[in-house]
Amino acid sequence: MRKLGSSVTFGSMSSSTTINNFRLYKATAKLKKPIADATHTLHEISFIVLRLQLENGIIGESYLLSFQYSPQAIRGAFKDLLPEIKGYEVHETGKVLKKLDSLSEYFGNEGINQWVKAAINVAMWDAWGKYLNQPVGKLLGTYQDKCSIYGSGGWISYSIDELVQEVSDYAGRGFKAVKIKVGSPNWKTDLERLKAVRSAVGNDINIMMDANQGMTLPAAIQLARAARELEIFWFEEPLHHQDFEGYKTLKQQTGISLAMGEREYSTLPLVELLKRNALDIWQPDLLRIGSVEAWRESAALANSFHIPVLPHYYKDYDVPLVCSIPNGVGVESFDWIDPLIDNPMLVKDGFAYPHEGPGWGFSFIDEFLTEIK
Repeated sequence: MRKLGSSVTFGSMSSSTTINNFRLYKATAKLKKPIADATHTLHEISFIVLRLQLENGIIGESYLLSFQYSPQAIRGAFKDLLPEIKGYEVHETGKVLKKLDSLSEYFGNEGINQWVKAAINVAMWDAWGKYLNQPVGKLLGTYQDKCSIYGSGGWISYSIDELVQEVSDYAGRGFKAVKIKVGSPNWKTDLERLKAVRSAVGNDINIMMDANQGMTLPAAIQLARAARELEIFWFEEPLHHQDFEGYKTLKQQTGISLAMGEREYSTLPLVELLKRNALDIWQPDLLRIGSVEAWRESAALANSFHIPVLPHYYKDYDVPLVCSIPNGVGVESFDWIDPLIDNPMLVKDGFAYPHEGPGWGFSFIDEFLTEIK
């Protein structure tokens, strides 16, 4: 099977940019053994890949990170919503968002239906960029030509040796910052792991820590204070993401920089954190926040309070988005999809560069895809 690029079709060719077909696929990254953070154990690194076809033959593609969770529910949501977008023009992203919001309102606009809405939106932007023969980032405007990137991982399930090996590999590849997981049953275990990382990478590389909502407020305060000498760059999601008063207390008592946003489906939590002076870095997740438009809306709100944006996970989408806003400072890097796509992102000396091809500038390779019927 050939790769479906900008001119390969499922059906007949025309000049129309109307959406007329779609296909779903699953792709899986290699995982040697399960990995764990403070709240989840991951047995599978998998992705749902959406391809939308226009009547002119152009294919717009998107993907979402699914792991092993709710596979039938995700597929069912796609099958419910995808038929509803046939007949829309590919540039009518706002009309489609409004339509899908209306269809999802009864059972809730947050959750799985929001992920599907976002996947459709991202694929529409890809197809629109291909039609115009321009990268999405250029369609949105450019503030910078590259952005900082940090190496992510540092799973709690890693041994100290595995942890040190991963962060040392990031440092050897030119990364200037690394993030590791915390939230062990005893915060002192986290402190020892952080010390091992600092010893391994030296003082010229920033270290961040991420608890994935897995800590109590007293433990988070203790760890933040004890890790002060390690110069931790930021503390991500130490508490439940809706514990706004807890974040305020943590900030007031420790002074540590706090990063939040990946769990959010709207800007309401951003507003609550801003009101409490309990946020230093906004981390929107493109698939949860619901669309390119919603992602940029949240970034604009953060910018009005002089809060930088450093989004969650989707670097191949996030780099051009970050480069299109005034307060975009960097992106997160996992290598999971790199072996599965035709054009891995250029990362050099701690910076990531937007894909140069039309649309998002990359596609999944057909041999790694299994069609979902």
